[in-house]
Amino acid sequence: MRKLVCTAAVAAFMLTAAAPALAVEQDQPEQVDALPFMPAPATQVWATRTLAAQPGQQQQTFLRLDIAQLTPRFVTTDSPATVKITGKIVNVGDRKVSDIVLRLERGEPLDTEDDLRKALKEPAAAEAVQPRFTKVSDALEPGQQTDFTLEVPLRGDQMTSLAVEKPGIYPILANVNGKPDYGGQARLAALSTLLPVLGVPGGETKGKAGAPAKLTVLWPISDRPRLVRFVEDGKSELTDDELATSLSVNGRLYGLLQAYEQAIPSMSTAMCLAIDPDLLRTVQAMSKGYEVRGGGEGKGQVEAELWLDRLNFAVKGRCVVALPYADADLVALNRAKLANMRALAVTDGPKLIQDVLSVRPLPDLVWPEDGVLDQPTFDELATPLPDKKYTGVKSLLLDPTGLADAPGTAPVGIAGEHPVTAVKIDSMVSDALQGSDSRPRTLSGVTAPFENQPVSVQNALAVLVFRAGWQGDGRNVVVAPPRRWNAPLPEMTEFLTAAQKLLGGGYAAQTGLEELTSSTPTVTNAKITYPPEAGAREISPVIADSVTTQSVELNGLVAAMQQEDSEHASPSDLADPLWLGLLRAMSGAWRSNEQGARSAAEISQGELNQLTGMIGVTQPNSPILLGSGDSPIPVTITNKLDVRVTVRIVLEDTPGIRKLDLADQVLPARGERVVRVPVEVLRSGRFPVNVRLTTPEGVALGDAVKLEVSSSAYGTITVIITVIAGIALVLLSGRRIYKRVRARNGEGGDAPTIENVTPEKSSA
Repeated sequence: MRKLVCTAAVAAFMLTAAAPALAVEQDQPEQVDALPFMPAPATQVWATRTLAAQPGQQQQTFLRLDIAQLTPRFVTTDSPATVKITGKIVNVGDRKVSDIVLRLERGEPLDTEDDLRKALKEPAAAEAVQPRFTKVSDALEPGQQTDFTLEVPLRGDQMTSLAVEKPGIYPILANVNGKPDYGGQARLAALSTLLPVLGVPGGETKGKAGAPAKLTVLWPISDRPRLVRFVEDGKSELTDDELATSLSVNGRLYGLLQAYEQAIPSMSTAMCLAIDPDLLRTVQAMSKGYEVRGGGEGKGQVEAELWLDRLNFAVKGRCVVALPYADADLVALNRAKLANMRALAVTDGPKLIQDVLSVRPLPDLVWPEDGVLDQPTFDELATPLPDKKYTGVKSLLLDPTGLADAPGTAPVGIAGEHPVTAVKIDSMVSDALQGSDSRPRTLSGVTAPFENQPVSVQNALAVLVFRAGWQGDGRNVVVAPPRRWNAPLPEMTEFLTAAQKLLGGGYAAQTGLEELTSSTPTVTNAKITYPPEAGAREISPVIADSVTTQSVELNGLVAAMQQEDSEHASPSDLADPLWLGLLRAMSGAWRSNEQGARSAAEISQGELNQLTGMIGVTQPNSPILLGSGDSPIPVTITNKLDVRVTVRIVLEDTPGIRKLDLADQVLPARGERVVRVPVEVLRSGRFPVNVRLTTPEGVALGDAVKLEVSSSAYGTITVIITVIAGIALVLLSGRRIYKRVRARNGEGGDAPTIENVTPEKSSA
């Protein structure tokens, strides 16, 4: 019986372990594949994900398909007559896979915008044309891989080609079949993307759809905050040295600038750089030498200098937009009631860009994170503040989901006391460009999963071709890639090359951003809307509360500062870097990155603590001796800052000592003073007295210092009690003496005389 039970248990375990393999269809006829999972969409991925990373997929993974190259990416009449894909297939499973074959399939062309949006969310059907499979490998053991190249004619018989006979936006599918051990032939890997065909080689060309589309491209030059501080020797300190790689050849920021430079000759009007002023300040600081926090000397000084010189040359006479400083989350700042910081975020950047690059950004223009604002933030941005020299926002770059009652693609006017022009970003093209390190987006119904590998612009390219080639009709197409776009240089170049082909073919026309912002809107009653999902991505209240607390401390410190003279620093010289540090903690780059936001807030708090720590009480070398009950305690206070500071000396409650009133003290710049703090000693003895400095508004300065105070003198109360006791003793003693004197002199009516006293008899 025991053997039977054990045998049954082992059999049950083996059946359970084999279940994934049995999920693969058995006895599949050759050339026919099962579909155990949805193919990975190429909306974001050009080198594909492993299947285990696909949303909603639980099946066991056997193979991974990596597409290295697809040509042509955009088919016109002068394109090659074949579609070529190269890449590799990797066995990522736990068993051998045999009979590995590959084919490229296509679906019916997508005719409407809704069809395209659905294809961006989930792969569109691509089984309309299924050519024969091509053998890739006899077998791959676990961990092995094989390279492949597959060429398929665009036109011809359906068994040997994609049979494309007319222009269209075609879904295509790279389909890998194989036979894993313990299973049958099945689809084991796949990748789906869109192939735009504007003209068929040797065949039909798509006619223009009315007036050409008006194309505008915002090119983002941005990064997450990395600057910590500027140090006294002219150098700076950064959190890490990743920018050194990004600014060098083959780096992300290098590629962004190079792609822009290559496109400018033929797209100078349509292109507009969107620059993060904090990145510009950081690169400028790196070019003068810098250190890495905890890592010694930085290695990117030369790269920073060369990159900055190239940027300076590239933007001469070009369109430039200033992003909010450090790409600060304007809505989160407004919710935290940090009005001064919000104003700083939109006013400091344009000045910095003009100073560093000698080019004036488009004035009074804001492009908020995600392209959306809530109504209170919009009202604050649009309201001029003459006393603070803030003229108010005149134009905004917004996602269509951030507007209501705003039909069409042209700029619209937002009604209100201070009218604002809103330029609408093309959400479908822009969302498809989301990069590997970008968070998922749902504002326009297009989701972009997180990826670990380089991203693709293939589907965004297809959507752009659809906008110009099929919709046309003079619509505005404002393309805005992700703020911190992480596409490889070839992908950026492919996208801009497609745009240039559309411009050259007359399907699109260049339109400058300044033309859009200065145009007179035909719709003037648009309203601001704020999607709930956008609010969920704001900087968290925990970080906002921390920044609010720090801003209160910094305001209190600034209020206590005064400039010594023209040769010394002003309070703003010391405080402005800290305000910018607080903006870095509220950067939109930290959305969906709570730890990054916490680290930035800790850095800003550390910088504030370092500034307040420059003012404090000096520890004396020996105990302080008081000669009398009203002797003051000498306290040495020091100011290492280059500004005059008003301070308040605070003595903690100490039994035996009472602090008397003392006026606030003014410490000179880089000076010290010995202040005699009036106290009243209530008793003799030795007292530990804790002393610290604060501003008049209560902001703590430096650390508390413990003073050892000794006094052998009596306090006032003790002296009074002693005097009263002495007087009482004198009075009592005088009274007793007085009575004795009277008794001796026989005074007093009741005193007996000697005659009336009977002598006492002796007992002897």
